[in-house]
Amino acid sequence: MTEHDIIIRPLLSEKSYAGISNKKYSFVVAKNSTKTDIKAAVEKLFDGAKVEKVNTANVPGKLKKQGKTQGYTASYKKAIVQLTKDSKPIAFFESLS
Repeated sequence: MTEHDIIIRPLLSEKSYAGISNKKYSFVVAKNSTKTDIKAAVEKLFDGAKVEKVNTANVPGKLKKQGKTQGYTASYKKAIVQLTKDSKPIAFFESLS
């Protein structure tokens, strides 16, 4: 599994914007990836980034109803990556804050 397969996209929400100043970044990651996989992928994709710790959470899909029909949205896994103090920030997120 390559780095681009592990990290699918950045997760942009109000809560994730609040963590950018503390070098905490949120990503949607592959469901079968581990914390060590995510750490290695972030350090390789974003040069100059040194990961201190990784927190992960499995997010279940929400029930959506439209008339008589109902279904669930897709479930996903999210990772919150904390960089070290001396690490270079990720440029993509710095342009957002």
